[in-house]
Amino acid sequence: MTGDGGAAVLGSRASRPHAAETAAVHVKEPLAVYIHWPFCRSKCPYCDFNSHVRERVDADRWTRALIADLERQAEMAADREVVSIFFGGGTPSLMPPETAAALIEQVKLLWPVAPGLEITLEANPNSAEAARFAGFAAAGVNRLSLGIQALDPAALRFLGRGHDRDEALAAIGFARETFPRYSFDLIYARPGQIVAAWEEELDEALSLAGEHLSLYQLTIEPGTAFGNRAARGEILNTDEDIAATLFEATQERLAAAGLPAYEISNHARPGAECRHNLAYWRYEDYLGIGPGAHGRISREGRKLATQQHRAPEAWLAAIEDSGTAIDEMAPIAPEAAIGEMVMMGLRLVEGIPRARLEALAERDVEELFAALPRLVAGGFVTLDGDRLAATAAGRQRLNAVLAALLS
Repeated sequence: MTGDGGAAVLGSRASRPHAAETAAVHVKEPLAVYIHWPFCRSKCPYCDFNSHVRERVDADRWTRALIADLERQAEMAADREVVSIFFGGGTPSLMPPETAAALIEQVKLLWPVAPGLEITLEANPNSAEAARFAGFAAAGVNRLSLGIQALDPAALRFLGRGHDRDEALAAIGFARETFPRYSFDLIYARPGQIVAAWEEELDEALSLAGEHLSLYQLTIEPGTAFGNRAARGEILNTDEDIAATLFEATQERLAAAGLPAYEISNHARPGAECRHNLAYWRYEDYLGIGPGAHGRISREGRKLATQQHRAPEAWLAAIEDSGTAIDEMAPIAPEAAIGEMVMMGLRLVEGIPRARLEALAERDVEELFAALPRLVAGGFVTLDGDRLAATAAGRQRLNAVLAALLS
């Protein structure tokens, strides 16, 4: 009990619930809410997210549409408690803070929310956007995730970022002053990058960081500007051996600084993990609001997958015409659900609860994966009475581990 209701607990015995009444209290299942703002100032050459450049965005119209999407999808997950809201993109720091405030308020009208509700907004460190941080904090955002991507000026130019080093440092300072929690991203395994230079960049990042850092290896995705250049033969990242050495150096440096990895690319002081992303990796339920957003909702003992129209204009027209822009909605087959739980859960250092995996599979883990003894013997996964988890070596080679497990 919180707030004024707490006084009743301290009253006479007659005012307190009996044990049987307490046991009968229904505990609501947790729910995470993802809200996608699909617009960017420019498209980064490595980005394969559903992001689009538009000269003009009608913010009022988009606010109404996103609220309508929330209201319709709330019907699928009514009896829940929201534990996190995450504004992703695109570049959600381009939305007016008033839009964020209206969406946060709508979530609170539609569901009860957990104490200490985490509300994250992704932001670029451009000066114009950083000047609006106070507005987002006033709207209710309590965690900022900054897309810094590099602290090296040449690397920022290579990555096509719209900010420079000074703007990055200023934005981190604004985030520290404005939000209770903040994090920023860096990308490594860039072409020509050496371990000593990366360790120096990591040390500077640690001096600037709060309690969380996200450190991603550069991947070249088909269909991106980098993907097209790589298809023409251009070398745009490091080779596998150097990337592996950089990964190991990252893990060691961050662990020694008190921000150990809790997921392959994410590091935090204990208790400061991103609660929203943990919902994904733990295969918990979440709604995907906005263009291209995916959702996973448990209903009648099955996971239901949802996916929305990707194109912003098509999504907006569908919402305004019929109140929904969900393009696909279907139960996930048991084998596919097992695969999703394993693919997400083995990214986490904590792994997957054995009981939960076996309840989904309706058989023992040992019976589920033929390759398991070989992977355990090779030091890539561990299995005990409580959890299936990838080791540090297994997380470094997770694609190969998953291919072996799920083949």
